[in-house]
Amino acid sequence: MKSGLTVFFAAFVALGASWFGFVVVPTVQLGGLKQTTVLNTTDLYPPQRIGDATLGLQIYRANGCAACHTQQVRQDGVSCEVVLTSGGKNPQAVTNLLAILYLKNLTKAQADDVAAQITAAGGKVETHTVPSGADLDHGWGVRQSVAEDYLYDYPVQLGSLRAGPDLAAIGLRSSDANWHLLHLYAPQSVVSTSRMPSFRYLFTVQKKGATPAPDALNLPAAFAAPAGSEVVPTPAAKELVAYLLSLRANAPLYDAPFTPPAQP
Repeated sequence: MKSGLTVFFAAFVALGASWFGFVVVPTVQLGGLKQTTVLNTTDLYPPQRIGDATLGLQIYRANGCAACHTQQVRQDGVSCEVVLTSGGKNPQAVTNLLAILYLKNLTKAQADDVAAQITAAGGKVETHTVPSGADLDHGWGVRQSVAEDYLYDYPVQLGSLRAGPDLAAIGLRSSDANWHLLHLYAPQSVVSTSRMPSFRYLFTVQKKGATPAPDALNLPAAFAAPAGSEVVPTPAAKELVAYLLSLRANAPLYDAPFTPPAQP
């Protein structure tokens, strides 16, 4: 009897400790999470998701999109690179230095040392922070995903399978709402190799009037509606697209730094 109680209490303590560590502690840590500031600015991140985009999250959830897509960009590491911005008054000396110095894949200390040598020779440089990883190489994001990215998501749709690409920054990669509507109605009409199923029930096929509806899809002939008909998105389709366009995890943050490319 005593041994049975001992086993029971030991199991209770072990399970309770696990639950506390995996449920309670993250809830306390993330429950008070607030907007943070973008590095080197006073801008707040993330922006509040409003209107159709908020409703679209529930459409995304209801249609099981997280079963085939993730919203979590992984990162293997971060390095520094030194970028020459000007040769200064002694460009030949700077050029000679550049021929013998490594400028990429540096630690912060190494980058500072290289920058100091080039500056001493008369050049001007910038030190950039560069994240690395397979997900970044795929173009799915510019940095790792962090807790702040999901501040206004409920529920959070992290996903666990990538039958399709990661969507954490799909609003940046594909910013055309019409493209997304076509992709939802007939995926192969815009991506010939797409394995995504059609979500045609989010659209209405209706009789075409004297003039096409302003939101009628401009479908290729192989996917077009029958003659005399047109395809228009339902409010749910527009809300889902608004949500997809709101996925723009691209701000440099204290816990996910990177140097954005210079604007042309």
